Amino acid sequence: MNELFNSAVKYISEIVKFDSSQKPAECGAPFGKETAECLEYFLKLAASFGFETKNYDNYAGEVIFGEGEEFAILAHLDVVPAGSGWTHEPFGGEIDYDNRKIWGRGTMDDKGPAVCALLALKTLKDTGFKPKKKIKLIVGCNEENGWACIDYYNAHAHMPETGFSPDADFPVIYAEKGILHLKLKFGADKNFTALKGGERGNMVCDLCEVTAQADGGRLKKYNLTSENGKIVSRGKSAHGSTPELGVNAIAPILLYLGLDKMHALLFEDGFGIQSFEDETGRLTFSPNVIEQTADGIFVTCDVRYPATFDKAQILSAIESRGVSYEILHYQAPLYNDKNCELIKTLCGVYNEVTGKHMQPVAIGGGTYARALKCGAAFGPEEEGEEQTIHKPDEYITFTKIERCLEIYRLAVERLTRK
Repeated sequence: MNELFNSAVKYISEIVKFDSSQKPAECGAPFGKETAECLEYFLKLAASFGFETKNYDNYAGEVIFGEGEEFAILAHLDVVPAGSGWTHEPFGGEIDYDNRKIWGRGTMDDKGPAVCALLALKTLKDTGFKPKKKIKLIVGCNEENGWACIDYYNAHAHMPETGFSPDADFPVIYAEKGILHLKLKFGADKNFTALKGGERGNMVCDLCEVTAQADGGRLKKYNLTSENGKIVSRGKSAHGSTPELGVNAIAPILLYLGLDKMHALLFEDGFGIQSFEDETGRLTFSPNVIEQTADGIFVTCDVRYPATFDKAQILSAIESRGVSYEILHYQAPLYNDKNCELIKTLCGVYNEVTGKHMQPVAIGGGTYARALKCGAAFGPEEEGEEQTIHKPDEYITFTKIERCLEIYRLAVERLTRK
């Protein structure tokens, strides 16, 4: 295990150094040059272990092990932008031996788990394991921004029906909320200009600015600053599925500008939908991007709704308030039987390795598991841990690496041996 662990640390550190956040398309690089280079690195690494690999025009790649009925491991190599507030280089791949961590964007979401899954396959192969299924480790390059990678893969290859994605939480995810990214339109206001904030629809806005008259009392009241002619609000980023873990920088700007009605709709459940709840959790609503144009003020909101609800219920509530919208992204909910073989096996493996007695859980995040007829998200986060995904100073611990290597090896072995 020591040699395997050392290899994992090395490869995770190296792959994190690619800034694979989405960039403008280039020739042969639909999501930017560095993302294509990151995919090439991963596939070359897999080929060096003796695996068959294929690159689907830098949209996605796959690593193949075994023959028979297909089984998928779905991971992604793209990342959200670094954002602000880092104390470590976001793409430095810093190995911190004192604190037993690797720092960098993607260490947990999802490059670290992808590398662990690949090395788990290598371990099985090196020990002579012969899977009774064709394992496809599929790595996409556009998971964070629309899943064009999965669409391209489906158009050019065959997606297995069953598998897991190492891109969420342990012990295993049996259900995922529905996801809506909505672009809401509000009327223009001539009392200010250049209102802008947020980087991605699935990241809580941590910086919002507007060109407006500075009022000392109101600046203090809403904890804002005046910098270079702009009113500036700073918050704390978090994943769009867990907005309560962040501090949204848009909210105080709206109050400062006197946009109380807009604030009430966006931040005080003015649409009356945040009481929607079932066993998969309560609906979350996070306004994460705002931009002022000549046509009005546009706000991109991340909505995660309970798995037994329908998107029409959310859209109807928004329409009833007279707000126009555009659907930027939609993913239907995922819901599995907790007692199906896939869920029971994955949960059992986690409990066996950790000595815990956990039960399957539901989340608000959206994973590649939805691309499968019977899919589940499986790690790497665990209950009680600090959550750093989509936040500054993202890291993966050495203990997490060791645990993932063992869990993924055992899970693959159990699910593909017959």
